[in-house]
Amino acid sequence: MNKFVKGAVATLAVLSLAACGSGGGDGSPAPSTGAPSTTAGLIGEGETLTVWIMEGTNPDSTAFFDEVGTAFKEKTGADLDVQMVPWASAKEKFATAIAGGTTPDVAEVGNTWTAEFAEAGALVDLTSRVEGDGLNGDLVEGLVQSGTLDGSLYGMPWYAGVRAFVYNTEIFEKAGVEVPTNWAELQSTVEAIKASQPDVIPFPIVGASEFSAYPWVWGAGGDIAVEKDGAWTSTINSPEAVEGLKFYTDLALVDGSSTPAAATWKETDVLAAFEQGNVAMSIQGSWTPARIIADAPEMEGKLGAFTIPAKDGGVAPSFLGGSHLGVFEGTKNEDLSWEFVKLMSTGEFAQKWGESANYFPGQTSLLEQMEANADELTSVFIRQMVDGGASTPVTPTWGAIQGQQVTPTMIQSILSGQATAQEAADKAAETMNATFGG
Repeated sequence: MNKFVKGAVATLAVLSLAACGSGGGDGSPAPSTGAPSTTAGLIGEGETLTVWIMEGTNPDSTAFFDEVGTAFKEKTGADLDVQMVPWASAKEKFATAIAGGTTPDVAEVGNTWTAEFAEAGALVDLTSRVEGDGLNGDLVEGLVQSGTLDGSLYGMPWYAGVRAFVYNTEIFEKAGVEVPTNWAELQSTVEAIKASQPDVIPFPIVGASEFSAYPWVWGAGGDIAVEKDGAWTSTINSPEAVEGLKFYTDLALVDGSSTPAAATWKETDVLAAFEQGNVAMSIQGSWTPARIIADAPEMEGKLGAFTIPAKDGGVAPSFLGGSHLGVFEGTKNEDLSWEFVKLMSTGEFAQKWGESANYFPGQTSLLEQMEANADELTSVFIRQMVDGGASTPVTPTWGAIQGQQVTPTMIQSILSGQATAQEAADKAAETMNATFGG
């Protein structure tokens, strides 16, 4: 078995996803059970804590939360009421609950939603609690950034995933190429694969995935938007950003790296194409290698990974997507809610969550422990996360921009020939700025 894939199934499945833990003085995570923090008795005796968790991330969540509930009861005296919420309807459910004052005590919040909920006054500022428990120096920066609004932390990092390149080692070997480390090498790799294996798609350029496009903007030194004096302005049409967008889309339009069908593909479509064995490389999430092997066992022994290269070398930033744990303002017991957040994001339960769900922890000390024993494939994704984990603009209006599909529309208009990279970026910037201003 290829050493990369053996790790994908063994180590990626062990990604200690739980993110932010309460670490000891040596940086190691504190145990998730033990005596309560108060000597006057159990802080939640007779109470019930209501928690919303997104459905589907962890397939074994029922057994997991049964165990968490037992430990939480022993530690605090309180019961847990864990309610699973489908991702597809979660945003609407949160909006209704915030408007009606019926929010839970604690909830899993997608990291692109946290700023919006904080701006609405729905989330408790966790800054002093994080600092008081000595956690502020041990959290993954990208998740801290997306959980922070106006200098205060409202979302406790829990877990995250990051995208990098996954490639078919057999196709690379047949083409006689090594993994590329900059844009020029990536372009020559595409050309070599296309010349040696005409039926192979070297690198599909996916039109409906905004997170596959941003690394090229960032890798050229550009950005999506910048903040000054509390106001956001889009820079997606800056010379640097457009250079990245043009390089990315030219791989399809000029170099023939892609297929016309990919212009409308989502990430699930490119994953399915890769599993069929005729795609040389694609941008995939850190949670997908085990999925690839499960879906296509014949791919076992054929997987490798490499970080997304910046223009002149090094690691291009890639979106760090995941979840925070938020304490809602309507909670009747902030201390009890915080105890649950710590229990979930540190120690044994952080590790058990990670074993079931293929993501990375939001606590750097846990990430370092994982990296020390990681296989090469997993190490690539950890390196991408540590050296190139990035956030989209941390503003309450970003959700609306995503809802408008501004970035996918921009990429698809370039791939279809309806606009140049500059024209498409100008239009995207105009739309973003109208939403930022609104």
